[in-house]
Amino acid sequence: MNDTVWVKEPVESESIKRLLEEYRFTTLQATVLSRRGITKADDVKYFLEQELSYLHNPFLFDEMEDVADRILDAVQEQEKVRIFGDRDVDGITSTALLVEELRRMNVDVSYSLPKGDEPYGLLQGGVEEAAADGVTLLITADCGISNIEETTLANSLGIDVIILDHHIEGEELPPALAIINPKMSGSEYPFTHLAGVAVVAKTIWALRFAQTELYRQELILLHAQPGNDTVIIQAMKVNNLLITERIIEEVNPGVLTAKRSKALAFLSCNLPILVLDASVEHAQLSKAFGKSVDIHLLDMRKEMENVLPSVKNRGLFALTQLSRAARYAEGGRDELNVLYSLFVAYVMKKHPALDKEYEGLLDLVAIGTVADLMELKNENLLMVRRGLHILSTAPRPSLVPFLASVGLLNRRISSTDISWRIAPPINSTGRLGIPTVALEMLLSTDPSEVERLTAEVLRMNTERKRLSDEIWSVVQSKAQESFEQTGSKMVVIQDEQIERGVASSLASRLVKAFNVPALVLSSSHGGWIKGSMRANDSTIHTRDFLEYFNQQGSFFLYYGGHANASGFTMESNRLEELMSAVYAYVDTIDCPEEQVKEYYIDATISEEEMRPDLIRLVEFFEPYGEGNRPLVFEIQGAIVEEISYLNNNQGGDRHLKLTLGYGQYRWPAVYWNAASLVGKVFDRGSAIDVLFRLARNYFKGNETLQLNIMDVKPAKR
Repeated sequence: MNDTVWVKEPVESESIKRLLEEYRFTTLQATVLSRRGITKADDVKYFLEQELSYLHNPFLFDEMEDVADRILDAVQEQEKVRIFGDRDVDGITSTALLVEELRRMNVDVSYSLPKGDEPYGLLQGGVEEAAADGVTLLITADCGISNIEETTLANSLGIDVIILDHHIEGEELPPALAIINPKMSGSEYPFTHLAGVAVVAKTIWALRFAQTELYRQELILLHAQPGNDTVIIQAMKVNNLLITERIIEEVNPGVLTAKRSKALAFLSCNLPILVLDASVEHAQLSKAFGKSVDIHLLDMRKEMENVLPSVKNRGLFALTQLSRAARYAEGGRDELNVLYSLFVAYVMKKHPALDKEYEGLLDLVAIGTVADLMELKNENLLMVRRGLHILSTAPRPSLVPFLASVGLLNRRISSTDISWRIAPPINSTGRLGIPTVALEMLLSTDPSEVERLTAEVLRMNTERKRLSDEIWSVVQSKAQESFEQTGSKMVVIQDEQIERGVASSLASRLVKAFNVPALVLSSSHGGWIKGSMRANDSTIHTRDFLEYFNQQGSFFLYYGGHANASGFTMESNRLEELMSAVYAYVDTIDCPEEQVKEYYIDATISEEEMRPDLIRLVEFFEPYGEGNRPLVFEIQGAIVEEISYLNNNQGGDRHLKLTLGYGQYRWPAVYWNAASLVGKVFDRGSAIDVLFRLARNYFKGNETLQLNIMDVKPAKR
C-alpha cells in the first residue's frame, strides 16, 4: 500500500461561533465551512439560498444593453440570425438554449456547429455562407473570442457579430458589435468562472428583461427613518435592477434647510420615486423639511403584497428583521438595502420569464457547466443546484428518453451523474464530427424524432468508447516511451491511428494513468492536425503552455482553452518542428517531486453523529465538482464485520464490499482495488480508521446509503 497522509486543517472557534450565530448552521455544517475557508457572507449565501434573485445581474456586463438592443432590432426587422457554437457539451447546450430562445421570439434563426474536422469557432467559409443566406446577425456561443479575421470579414459583408464566450482572450479582440465574456480583461462582472452555456443563459435573462417596462427605466428607491432627534434619509438610483448611485443624509429638523439638502437635490431629478409605505415616508420627510416640501412618491405596497405574500401587514423595519438577504449585505440589516432586495424579488416574481420560467433553462446550464469543468463556486453553485433539481423532477421532454436510457429518469440526479452518464454521450457526437445530432435531440419537439435522435446519440457514444479502447491499446507503449523521454514530466503522443474525435478523451486517460500533463495529436486530415492537452491541478496551465509555443513559433492556426484542458489546430507539415520544440521545452522544466498522496478530511464523525441523516450534510454541500470537492469523513475504530469480493478478477485490482460496524448501525461499504489489503492492513474483525465519502446507492430499484472508502489505516485506539 502506498504511503498516504490524512490532513485535517485546523478551524477557528470564532469563525464557527459566528457561522452558528449569524446563519444558524448545524455544528457539522459550520465546521466543514470553516475548514474549507468558506466564511465570508458572499460565499456562504450560495450554500444557503435557492432564489434566483441571488444571481448576479447580467447587466453588470458592460455591453449587455448593446446585445439586447441589437437582438430586439433583429426581431423587429425580421432579420435572419445565425448561431455559431462549439462541438463539445458546453457548446451544444449553449447553442440549444440560444436557438430555443430566439425561436420563442419568432426569430428566423439557424445554427452552425463544427462538423467533421472543421476547426472550432467562426470559419471564413461559414461567414461567407451566412452572407449568401441573407444573415445579418451572427451570434457565437462558447466561441468567437479569438476569431478576429472572421469577425472582420463578417463586418465587411454587412453582418453584425455578437460574441458570447468564456475563453481567455488573446492580445487583440475581434471587432464585434458586442462581446460578453466574464474572463475579458476590464470586465466588471464579479464572477469569472461561467461556462459558455451560463453566459448564454445570462444573455437570455437580459433579453427577457429588455422586453419589460423597466428596461432602461431609471428610478429611485427611498426610505426615511427616525434617528436620534433626526431623520435619516436614504435613496438609491436603480437602472435595469442595478444600483447606479446612492445617498444617505441625516437631517436635523430646523437646522438643515431644504435648499442645502443633498438628499432633496438627489430626489429632484424627475425620476419615479418608489417607497413601500408612502404615508410613513411622507411623515418623515415632513418632519425633516416641513410640510411645504412635497415630493411625489409611488407606493409599492399593494403591488408587492400581490406578488410577495411575506410583505403583507409588515413594515420595512419588520421585514428587515426577517430578511434573508440582509444577512449577506455589506451594510448589514440596512432598511434601504432590504427595500432594494424586495424590489428585485418583486420584479422577478411579477415577470415569471425572469424567475420560474427562467429556471427551465438551468437544466442545460447545469449540464454544460459540469461537463466543462467550471468551478462550482459562487453563482455556479446556485445555477447548477437548481438545474439538477429540474433534471430530477421535471426534465424537458426532449431529454426524457435520453435520461431513461442512461438510467436517470425519476432519480435524484447529481453532478457526478452529469459527468459520467449525461455528458459523455452528448460529447461523443462532437468527437465523431456530428454534434448536430445531440443539438437536434435537445431542440426537437417531435417525440418520435427525439426517440430516434436519442438512439443515435447513444450509438455514437458506444462507437466512441470502442475507438478509445482500440487506440488505447495502440498507444500505451508509445506513452510509456514518451513519459521516460521527458523525465517523467509529461506524455506527448502523435499517431496516425488517433482520430480527432478521441484525442481529448485519450489525453484525459493518459493524465490519469501517468499523473502528468498529456499532449495528444491526432491523425492528419487535409493537411491539418488537431491537438488536445489535459493536465491535473498541480502542474502545467495548458492554455499558457500552448500560448508559449505560439509566441515562439506561431505553430497554431487556432488554440484556446482553460487551465486543465486546451486544444489547437495546426498544419501537419509543422508537426516535427512542434514535437522538437515541445521536448526541448520540457527539458527545461524541473522534474516534479514525487508526492505522497494527501487526503483532506472535512470532519471526524463520532459514533453518535454516524447516523443515516448524515446524508443531509453531504447533500447540503452539493453540487460537487471543480472547486467544491465531495465531503470526506473520518471515523475511528470501525469494526470490519464482513468482507466479500465484487468481481472475479484475480490480483490486486479486485474490489471489496465490506460491512462496517460503527455506532448504532452496520454500514455497507465499497473499497475499489483493495483486495491486496486483506490480511495485511485489515481482516475480518479488525478495528480500522476509515476515510470515506457517503453516497446514495441505487440497485434494482432500491436506494441505500453506502460508504465509498478512500483509505484505511489500523485503528489508533
